[in-house]
Amino acid sequence: MFTCRPPWWRSSATCKPWRSGRFLPRVWPSCKPISTTTGQVQQVGTQEKQILEDLEMPLARRETESLFQEQPETGNQYLEDALLRSYLKTHLPPKVLEEVNRDLERFGNRLLTKISPLGWECELNPPVFRQYDAWGRRVDRIVTCSAWRRLKEIVAEEGLIAEAYERRYSNWSRLHQAVKLYLFSSSSGGFSCPLAMTDGAAKVIESLGIPGSLKNAFDHLTSRDPEKFWTSGQWMTERRGGSDVANGTETVARKQADGTYRLYGFKWFTSAADSDVTLTLARVVDAEGQVKQGSSGLSLFFLKVRDEEGKLNSIRVQRLKDKLGTRQMATAELWLDGAKAELISAEGRGVASISNMLNITRIHNVIGAVASMRRMISLSREYARRRVAFGKLLKDHPLHVQTIARMEVQTRGAFLLLMEIVRLLGLVETDMVSEQDQLLLRLLIPVAKLYTGKQASAVVVEAMESFGGQGYMEDTGLPVIVRDTLVLPIWEGTTNILSLDVLRSLTKSQGRVMAVFFSTVQKKLELASSTVKLDPAVERMRDAVGSLARFTQAAGSKGAATMELAARDFSYALARIYAGALLIEHAARPDASATDVSAARRWCNQELCPAATELENGSYEGEAALADSALVYEGSPACGSGP
Repeated sequence: MFTCRPPWWRSSATCKPWRSGRFLPRVWPSCKPISTTTGQVQQVGTQEKQILEDLEMPLARRETESLFQEQPETGNQYLEDALLRSYLKTHLPPKVLEEVNRDLERFGNRLLTKISPLGWECELNPPVFRQYDAWGRRVDRIVTCSAWRRLKEIVAEEGLIAEAYERRYSNWSRLHQAVKLYLFSSSSGGFSCPLAMTDGAAKVIESLGIPGSLKNAFDHLTSRDPEKFWTSGQWMTERRGGSDVANGTETVARKQADGTYRLYGFKWFTSAADSDVTLTLARVVDAEGQVKQGSSGLSLFFLKVRDEEGKLNSIRVQRLKDKLGTRQMATAELWLDGAKAELISAEGRGVASISNMLNITRIHNVIGAVASMRRMISLSREYARRRVAFGKLLKDHPLHVQTIARMEVQTRGAFLLLMEIVRLLGLVETDMVSEQDQLLLRLLIPVAKLYTGKQASAVVVEAMESFGGQGYMEDTGLPVIVRDTLVLPIWEGTTNILSLDVLRSLTKSQGRVMAVFFSTVQKKLELASSTVKLDPAVERMRDAVGSLARFTQAAGSKGAATMELAARDFSYALARIYAGALLIEHAARPDASATDVSAARRWCNQELCPAATELENGSYEGEAALADSALVYEGSPACGSGP
């Protein structure tokens, strides 16, 4: 949430109060950002010298006492992201690169001057639930701030959903969209979440062939016209549910004489509850008044949240959720009391039909994770160029720089994993992909989502620490990024749930996906055969691939229970090995920088295949599972030894 101006800066002249009821005063003056680009080294040295001289100046000679620490300031996010720009230069066709580069530079300027302040307004003015009007009539109105509504307009103008479906750049359109979302995420004021669900809903409708009854909805969801653009929800979580939608979904659908349905049930957690439309799961009531349980009893429905008069579609809002983060966005508990809906899947095929939505929202989750890491590292790096401790700038303390460098390596691996997924998705969407690549994409989506969610949580906390006490101050905006990032391992499936989904991809492909995985990694490693500096990284990667292959064979022969215990470590191994291959591939380019090579080598110095190590240690044997249970529950009241 940091911008080129203080995070509490307003685009309007009227200052609105902070949540506590007071507006926080300006602490840091605005400073020009320090750049280390070619030709400006002299300027950097002068600025750093000035900072040191100011701090050494006797108290009586200082012009002001408002300056205690320098505020980190960044510029155009696109222009300052060297890895992103080098990736696009490497992969995009020249004509596409020219147009995309121009669009992203323009968008980066708009983020800097217009969008970031709106995002901060959304943080300061979260949604409010008004259940009754002044005359006692129940209205169940969720009130959002003007900045939130303006962001919705900007999203449409920028085509943040439309870009992926217009396909003006063929298979590169999805990647173009993903890059814009990546740049937008940290400035979005939480609007990235409804965008994820809107993209997912559009994808589901497209996968159904855009039937006539949904053509109007699809046009609204993918519109560039702010007056026509709709956002969508994804109402799946119920009181007994969470990820277990097969057993936790209680909502029922009753068919009406006109062919529509009425939905009855309680949705426990609905993000972006102010959306225009939504997709949701329910069980169809048959002629005998019965419903079928399990996943085969679930069907997918489309419904509008409000009718033509603006009244809720037989929906009652129980309350807004009080969340740790993403406070800018309304998340609610909703009663469906006869909400009018349209059945859009085959009856009993709801889970299969909504899977396209889950793939898209999980990719958006990866985008958010990588964006939050990049944002925090950019700010931490800039702060190190300004903050003086123990007589010198933080950037001149080797241990401090080493810490940032380690975070940078993690972020680079995550970024390239994200780009690989959206590249493959673009090929799928334009029918330019092989069956092998489809299998690989099916595997990599849950792997990337679970791993980057964990990476981001660790990196943003480490980056916050790099600011010392300032990192803990609300008005810096840093705690907002941390809070909003901590949900990423939870949204769209927790780490364990997705680890089990990774195993399902192996089972459904009858193991073929692992053959594709190994073959793809090997091809990427071969690209580095002539780059001597990458030899150590390539050697470690080949050792890891061998370990993973042996693990897969050994664990597979031990049965499902062993693989389930190993699922998380196995998924981590897939993520680390594939990201390592991507880093090596990027560093093997003819114009690769020394930084690219260093990042690849550092990544490959970590433990790449934890599953193999744990298998050798017996961590997945039956006795180990019993020991885990004893370790967790011994002495607890449930074991009978409590008070």
